[in-house]
Amino acid sequence: MSVLGRVRRRTRERLAADAALLAVAAAFALPLLWLLLSSLDTEADLRVRVPGNPGLDNFSAVWTDEITFTPMLNSLVLCGGATALTVVCAVLAAYPLSRYRSRLTRPYLLTVLFTTCLPITAVMVPVYGLFVQVDLIDTVYGTALFLATAQLPFAIWLMKNFMDGVPRVLEEAAWTDGASMPQTLWRVVLPLMGPGVTVVTIYTFIMLWGNFFVPFMLLLSPDRLPASVSIFTFFGNYGSVVYGELAAFSILYSTPVLLLYVVIAQRLGGGFALGGAVKG
Repeated sequence: MSVLGRVRRRTRERLAADAALLAVAAAFALPLLWLLLSSLDTEADLRVRVPGNPGLDNFSAVWTDEITFTPMLNSLVLCGGATALTVVCAVLAAYPLSRYRSRLTRPYLLTVLFTTCLPITAVMVPVYGLFVQVDLIDTVYGTALFLATAQLPFAIWLMKNFMDGVPRVLEEAAWTDGASMPQTLWRVVLPLMGPGVTVVTIYTFIMLWGNFFVPFMLLLSPDRLPASVSIFTFFGNYGSVVYGELAAFSILYSTPVLLLYVVIAQRLGGGFALGGAVKG
């Protein structure tokens, strides 16, 4: 093949790749564009169109205690508590898995990995029956406990991989100076794997924030429902949907996750603070 032919072939391949990337980008951008435009249109439907008379009426309609503030507060309490419990338990479980070698370590990690593949719907019926028996049904702390339990296997797996990147020689130096094992974990290991803890925290919170099925099954009182469940108030009978208010509520519902990411995103690109900690 001549040089000109190879250049033309590479150009066609590059154009095909660019077209495929643009198609994928459009598939993600169109729903977001619809969300933004529909939130400003009181007569919004499923079409992506510029509103004829844009305004904030949809936001004013959902900016109430019953529709937005109470469900959002419930979500923050439920998901925030479950996230904190998940991260703490993941750290305590990942530390011995990362630092001690045993014949049971690999089977245990494989079991943890297997549990991440189990669909939550497969265990909800027995969990519901158990919650009824132990009087945890329709309780925020019981639902948060189950959410943390369901998210814990993958959090342990992630945390263990991040913890493996912290050199053990730093812990040995701390032990030499008289530090106990809990002090070493708190003052040496965790500060060095801050970005890893941040990743696990953000991932866990996002997964719990969008969870609909668990709180829908375990919480019965309307005043305890999180925003992921109360969003169904915008779906009426016979397939009628208030699209404008639904879009406005969806934007407000996404705000806490975006703020969480913006606040601590700078730590994600910082890498592990190990530079100069270990001499070559």
